[in-house]
Amino acid sequence: MEVAGSSRKPFDQTEINWDKLDKTKFYVVGAGIFTGLTVALYPISVVKTRMQVTTNNAANDSAFSVVRGLVRNDGVPGLYRGFGTVITGAVPARIIFLTALETTKVAAFKMVEPFKLSEPVQAAIANGVAGMMASLCSQSVFVPIDIVSQRLMVQGYSGHASYNGGLDVARKVLKSEGIRGLYRGFGLSVLTYSPSSAVWWASYGSSQRFIWSKLLDDGTEHGGPAPSQGKIVAVQAAGGIIAGATASCITTPLDTIKTRLQVMGHDKRPTARQVVKQLIAEDGWTGFYRGLGPRFVSMSAWGTSMILAYEYLKRLCAVNE
Repeated sequence: MEVAGSSRKPFDQTEINWDKLDKTKFYVVGAGIFTGLTVALYPISVVKTRMQVTTNNAANDSAFSVVRGLVRNDGVPGLYRGFGTVITGAVPARIIFLTALETTKVAAFKMVEPFKLSEPVQAAIANGVAGMMASLCSQSVFVPIDIVSQRLMVQGYSGHASYNGGLDVARKVLKSEGIRGLYRGFGLSVLTYSPSSAVWWASYGSSQRFIWSKLLDDGTEHGGPAPSQGKIVAVQAAGGIIAGATASCITTPLDTIKTRLQVMGHDKRPTARQVVKQLIAEDGWTGFYRGLGPRFVSMSAWGTSMILAYEYLKRLCAVNE
């Protein structure tokens, strides 16, 4: 996945670089693959969001009780509240993200290569910088989609307003708050998702390099047979799980604050400081980790599924020479 340099030759057989891809095929096929992943994993995001915005009366709800309540009240469609809005914005946001990720990674690897750092450290720095830059570039599209979808996810729950679809949310937000309303929590989104993306990609890149450094001691680096596709997929999956666990533990507090800021009504308009005080008053410091379980599952499931689909997509779209 990373740029291959002279000091990274052992990994060349496990990676496909950006300049070796059919970009048109990559974007078209990728849109279909990532839409399918969104359909499969979206309910986890709904449950996580609901747990993060619960009031005192519902703060002890477990993920299972939230699921039961949604299915009891709305059936299976309740698990897909806000899905139409998310899928509409996901394609352009994903294109921006992946393009920025791969192009930045190329430049980052070239910048760190002269320092002669170890393989895992080089991968952590380059992937981390690329992940952060990709997140920054995609936030302008992602934040309005996030606000609309999250309001749909929690509508009617724990005192939150109800809406008639994503357009109704957008109209009401624009009417009451103007365009700034669609970017409420933008700073916190950047502070949440950019470090989260940086941590995720840094963890993924470094853990994958570390694992390969052990596995490739069998002689692959000296011209032996290339690793099997099964082994490559297993290492990528392991890297995705490690990355999801690391990122979710580090960034959940900011994500909880951001989510509350984005879904609370116009009449309340709490500041980040007020949200922090309320969380501490309700649950102490553990309040910042509301929804950690679903967030961990979400980031691990999304991350691992996404990275396996992403690496498969790159193999599928590789230009044969």
